[in-house]
Amino acid sequence: MFVQTEITPNPNSLKFLPGKVVSNQGSFEVTKKNETNNELIRNLLSVNGVEGIFLGKDFISINKYDDISWDEIKHIIISLINDFYSNGKECVIEKNLNEDSKNLKEIEKKIVKILDQKIRPAVAKDGGDIKFRDFKNGIVKVQLQGSCSGCPSSTMTLKQGVQNLLCHYIPEVKGVEAIQND
Repeated sequence: MFVQTEITPNPNSLKFLPGKVVSNQGSFEVTKKNETNNELIRNLLSVNGVEGIFLGKDFISINKYDDISWDEIKHIIISLINDFYSNGKECVIEKNLNEDSKNLKEIEKKIVKILDQKIRPAVAKDGGDIKFRDFKNGIVKVQLQGSCSGCPSSTMTLKQGVQNLLCHYIPEVKGVEAIQND
């Protein structure tokens, strides 16, 4: 097995592509070892310098602390991913660990649909995700995950990309704000 890596717009995040399914039940982010019992995620979070992990359908984004270089930890991460899959595992996550969808209002359903169809695919290419959290007084609140969390260009993406798109399709939307992890 050959794990490939891709750089992301966030210099402290790297996208790891094992060439296999990572999550067959949506995406999610883990930043603390005690948040999961998953063997691979716990091992990756044990690597000195790893700040958080984001799992997508076919990739794992690793966020590291600024004071650690990728040269120090990249080979360890690749080795852990290789070991996990070479032990016969088909995917990292087999059931949805995310919260269930809330009962959304009609306008919120429209917002989520645009996020899912027009924005998430582009964000996923950069190793991240965007989740709808709230809509009040014309302001859409979203949570950025994976490579997008803490990325220097995320503010520009949010305002020029996400906000412009949502305002175009849904006149009631006046702005978009990112909120921190729950």
